[in-house]
Amino acid sequence: MTEKATVLDEQAIRRALIRIAHEIIERNKGIEDCVLVGIRTRGIYIARRLAERIQQIEGTSIDVGELDITLYRDDLSVKTENQEPNINGSDIPMDITNKKVILIDDVLYTGRTVRGAMDALMDIGRPAAIQLAVLVDRGHRELPIRADFVGKNIPTSSAEKIVVELTEVDSRDRVSIFER
Repeated sequence: MTEKATVLDEQAIRRALIRIAHEIIERNKGIEDCVLVGIRTRGIYIARRLAERIQQIEGTSIDVGELDITLYRDDLSVKTENQEPNINGSDIPMDITNKKVILIDDVLYTGRTVRGAMDALMDIGRPAAIQLAVLVDRGHRELPIRADFVGKNIPTSSAEKIVVELTEVDSRDRVSIFER
């Protein structure tokens, strides 16, 4: 793969997350009965950053959980033919029943990850509503899933790949497009 372009740098990611935090607060008329749930791996770090921004804005903390959707993937048998799946487990320390759950992920592509995440959430509790926040929406949906909060829409071809790098995992913040 060769890098085609950097589409978000550290400051652009920071600005996008500040905007998403404001949009979450505005849409939900505050954060009462709201929880953030990050999808492993990078969605968790984005959820934590959003929680920090929301606390700065509202002066109140918001609960954050971690969701591992490994066992809910519809391609699990394809991915694990020769190896066992790496299951890290979910960590949702709060009751999500009757809460507004804001699912957080780094990239929205086909929608299959989000579908798996919704299935996993429903096995944990019965939320009042599920909303979706993503740093990047690259299009190419295979399922009727749409993000409620988007950092940046980046139209791509199927021959391109979006790579999200976050300081917590990759030692820098950046979103790039690569050609396969």
